[in-house]
Amino acid sequence: MLRSLWSSASGMIAQQTHLDVVSHNLANVNTTGYKKRRADFQDLLYQIEREPGTPVEPGSTIPTGVQVGLGTRVIGTPSFMSQGNFQVTENPLDWAVAGEQGFFQITMTDGTIAYTRGGSWQVDADGQILNHDGLLLEPAIIIPQDATEVTLSTTGVISVRLAGQTETQELGQIELARFVNPAGLRAVGANLFVETDASGAPILAAPGADGMSEVRQGILEMSNVQVVEEMVEMIIAQRAYEANSKGVQTADDLLRIATGLKR
Repeated sequence: MLRSLWSSASGMIAQQTHLDVVSHNLANVNTTGYKKRRADFQDLLYQIEREPGTPVEPGSTIPTGVQVGLGTRVIGTPSFMSQGNFQVTENPLDWAVAGEQGFFQITMTDGTIAYTRGGSWQVDADGQILNHDGLLLEPAIIIPQDATEVTLSTTGVISVRLAGQTETQELGQIELARFVNPAGLRAVGANLFVETDASGAPILAAPGADGMSEVRQGILEMSNVQVVEEMVEMIIAQRAYEANSKGVQTADDLLRIATGLKR
């Protein structure tokens, strides 16, 4: 009975984490470039009370044995880098990666590089392209103050038209980063990821080159969270939590009966 108490308790803890992940997905359903996460589970250790294959007489063995599990736990919350829906904004500084292969690069305050799928950019007083937190796009590109039009090609070439001119002028080329295992990136908040040993080192290339996705201007990639799927996951987590709580309650009732026995 104590074993069933702890097994059911582990199930309740695991389903609480499951619900936390679902709630986080739903909270970010309108977050630009957000990638949904999923809770993965694993069964815990087993108590072997009768070993399978134990010989009982010459030429005969126990076929299955007795193995009693001790519950479950969450072993991972991988993110899914599938393409989110596009939202047309017509803002020249709204960019989207048109495909699953590629992240924009951002220079952090400590000089390290972070990666994002969020493509909503701004220009500061010095013409630097940065995100809403004031972190600079990498590689850095300066927009002239007298620029009247900013254009981003599908291959990542940034051009401007200056006041009084009819021809456009190229300013620079953005680079995207992709990873062998993008699910291994570590999320640090603010729509940013950093590389880990699991993700591998970034592979840099211009959009549309060497297997990298192209980019689009005037478009934002929205979250890839599907609300209906998350609502179903929420119901599953709730019912599993309830079932495990019933296991705790039943084990407690059995213990109460056992402790109430009299000679």
